[in-house]
Amino acid sequence: MSVPESEAEAPDVPEAPHASAAPDASGRAKRRRFRRARLPVGAVVVLAAAGGAIVAVHPFGGGDEKPPPAGAGGSLVAVRQGPLSAQVSQSGTLSYAARDDGTPYSVVNHVQGIYTWVPSAGDEVKCGRILYWVGDTPVVLLCGTRPAYRNLSVGDSGRDVRELNANLVKLGYAKKSQLDPDSRYFGSATADALQKLQDDVGADETGELRLGDAVFLPGPLRITKARATLGGRAAPGAPVAEATSSDRQVTVDLDASQQSDVKVGDKAQITLPDNTVTTGKVTRIGTVAKSSSSDDQSSSDTTLPVYITLAHPKVAGDLDQAPVQVQITTEGVKQALIVPVTALIGQAGGGYAVERVDARGVHQTVPVTLGLFDNAEGLVQVSGSLAAGDRVVVPST
Repeated sequence: MSVPESEAEAPDVPEAPHASAAPDASGRAKRRRFRRARLPVGAVVVLAAAGGAIVAVHPFGGGDEKPPPAGAGGSLVAVRQGPLSAQVSQSGTLSYAARDDGTPYSVVNHVQGIYTWVPSAGDEVKCGRILYWVGDTPVVLLCGTRPAYRNLSVGDSGRDVRELNANLVKLGYAKKSQLDPDSRYFGSATADALQKLQDDVGADETGELRLGDAVFLPGPLRITKARATLGGRAAPGAPVAEATSSDRQVTVDLDASQQSDVKVGDKAQITLPDNTVTTGKVTRIGTVAKSSSSDDQSSSDTTLPVYITLAHPKVAGDLDQAPVQVQITTEGVKQALIVPVTALIGQAGGGYAVERVDARGVHQTVPVTLGLFDNAEGLVQVSGSLAAGDRVVVPST
């Protein structure tokens, strides 16, 4: 790499230890799959020129200032050894959890009659509680992913029965010693527990679950939109309401090139609109990528949704669709040699180095290999002929 002329665009700041961009069939550079280092605004990037001269280049290019000599106007920073975490920082959206594709759940009625009570937007309904009424029939929310599609009574079996048994045990209407929550069989124990639930909500104690007596959805639910009208006619298949889970969730549109960096279980720090900081973890990563074209329509950004669950959801209050800042800690090294990113020097033949200054004040360019980047702190892991305590030059900002 040659030193750019004064009017040439400044080279990129080093942002990856292991990948290079190569043009694809269309001539555009493929996206790199590595963590990008972000330098502080106004940082000076030091590049090694042919012949060993040192040139300081403003990160935005341009400018008529003459670069200072090596070490001038800069400072010496000691190489540190210790733990280093790599992080991905992006904006996100705080909301209530919905389906995997982001759409709300639909509450569908299966009872004929007149709506005598319907939920309102903002209502939260727990599993085992009444979701709405048709005539004198309460319709109960039961937690599950398999929709109700038939009447259930003693002798039936199937996955829908297993969901019913699991609900009855979890809600406390039967003990595990009385009813196996994983059982796919509707026996007398199921009927007995179901009668207790029916008595609790004011329904007929039949010991049978007719189609329409309950709605199975992942819950608890938070109603986002009422579709049914009090006093309106209830018909099978009619929508009653739209809802999300009551769980709080942050969604981040992660650059597809960083997909390999983030994994389920990674810890996250979330900064709320009022600057309150709370924690969470990555619970799910979407599998369907989406593209958004840039303004000039010459390129597009491909992202994957990453879902983060808050460790302390009450901190978020009633915020919904609120912008937040997210910092995901993706991996770490317990014992790393660490220098500021701004200490890196791009070498003419490729790769990077740092400028070491010994006790006598002698400057030496030392090639280094880059490891993890801590974008939040502007630090990078290096390896090479360096030791903890060595002093390296960091240009002034």
